[in-house]
Amino acid sequence: MTDAKSYRLDDQIGYVLRRVTQRHLAIFAAAIPEVTTTQFAVLARLAEIGPQSQNHLGRETAMDAATIKGVVDRLAKLGLVATNADPADRRRLTVSLTEAGERLFADRVPTALSVSADTVSPLTQDEARLLKDLLMRLT
Repeated sequence: MTDAKSYRLDDQIGYVLRRVTQRHLAIFAAAIPEVTTTQFAVLARLAEIGPQSQNHLGRETAMDAATIKGVVDRLAKLGLVATNADPADRRRLTVSLTEAGERLFADRVPTALSVSADTVSPLTQDEARLLKDLLMRLT
């Protein structure tokens, strides 16, 4: 049996990842207050691959069905995305960027790149690249 005193919270990967995520979220919110990181991810994916079914968009942004629905609903209320029934399957919603969504995303790309750089700023470029590569292996 492992001694409970051998468990140090600061040594746990989940705890460290959560702290890094909190730091990133704070940097992002200060730089891009119009949307959240998850909302920005949806805008980015739509800009990258074009209109998608809501279900597929959820998979493409690593969000479950309930989460992607809430994110899309909030983005639609902000006028940044539009949803339309798929002509081939009226039960399926297709999500696309509006002109306002395209404009916001394009305008914020330089800032978003800066947010990513600021998040890893304590690291060298080689360390940042290695960290990203290692994290990608965990996904």
